[in-house]
Amino acid sequence: MGNTLRGDKAPQRIIQTISIIGVAIMLFILFFLVKESIPILKEVSIFQLLFGMEWYPTYDPPDYGMFPLIVGSLSVTLAASILAVPLSIMLAVFISEICPRKLKELLKPVIEILGFFPSVVLGFIGMVVLAPWMIQHLEAYSGLNLLNAAFLMGIMIIPTVTSLAEDSLASIPKDLRDASYALGATRLETITKVVLPAALPGILQAVLLGVMRAIGETMVVLMAAGGAAIIPLSLTDPVRPLTSTIASEMGETPVGSIHYHALFFAGLLLLLLTLGLNLLAMFIERRARRLRA
Repeated sequence: MGNTLRGDKAPQRIIQTISIIGVAIMLFILFFLVKESIPILKEVSIFQLLFGMEWYPTYDPPDYGMFPLIVGSLSVTLAASILAVPLSIMLAVFISEICPRKLKELLKPVIEILGFFPSVVLGFIGMVVLAPWMIQHLEAYSGLNLLNAAFLMGIMIIPTVTSLAEDSLASIPKDLRDASYALGATRLETITKVVLPAALPGILQAVLLGVMRAIGETMVVLMAAGGAAIIPLSLTDPVRPLTSTIASEMGETPVGSIHYHALFFAGLLLLLLTLGLNLLAMFIERRARRLRA
């Protein structure tokens, strides 16, 4: 009996150890980002960093306004979410509630595999296919713009949101559907008035995880967004998100310079954004568990 208890506790201790190591790594990353970001605050006010309208870190004198970069990140993420989230939810509903079993067994793995599609390949497609098409048909000044990046980003987050939302829909007990049909409801009424409301917390969590994926994406926005640190006034304007700024400038920035610390501050902003979304997803999950209990 004692050996059995020890055997049962061993996996629990392994999981706890791995969890503690993961939390410790995240705290170390946060500490490192804060440590490397502090020097920029001695040279530039936090208000100027967050709301400054010009990003020219190599000029003399330099400008470190990150507001266009923040707006670029949020605008690409918002546009990608508007394009991808409705389609993802409709795909999840189709796979979970309507799709024949044989087609479902084929469609779901294909969608999940698309989640591993290399982002650099999508960025290349945006550069050589979408960009010329936008210049020709949309009369865009540059084919590398917000719409191009948002479209590609939407393709990237569709597998994540669809797969997680479908799992949430599939977790709804069959008894709820049977009860709805027994009361005379149609399939459409059952889906819209019973299944979707019951799965809504899980669907919202799937959407938030997809949004986090979009905010942290680098290669697509680096290759397809245009790289102009301006506030976009239309979908065809180029943008420069925080991720692409860090990726394109960090390699040529002198270590220890003000520009170097400014890029770490941008990384800290990204971490805080994703952390906030993660906490929101956890809050939604806990609230859903309380409602189900």
